[in-house]
Amino acid sequence: MPAVLLFSYGTLQDPAVQMANFGRLLEGTADQLVGFMRSLVEITDPEVVAESGLTHHPIVRASNDPADRIDGTVFRITEDELVAADAYEVDDYRRVSVKLASGLEAWVYIAA
Repeated sequence: MPAVLLFSYGTLQDPAVQMANFGRLLEGTADQLVGFMRSLVEITDPEVVAESGLTHHPIVRASNDPADRIDGTVFRITEDELVAADAYEVDDYRRVSVKLASGLEAWVYIAA
């Protein structure tokens, strides 16, 4: 089964969140999301707050300025783990495919 690439700039990088959602710690490499700006969104889902320990999570929106970059980690995960990540992310997020600074194509969760 081919690996799926997922770029994370937020709580999916947290070992506790990874264990709760994937049952393992993920290995990844540093990369950047180009043309996006980062802010925070309030999380009201009690399960997500319990897993992350945070009431506000990072969220990104397109800025259309290639000088804007978001640091993060690109992980190689399975299709089943991508489904688990979809279930973890609240309705404020939507998953899109992007080209990272490295040239890799990866999924990322951005503002819905």
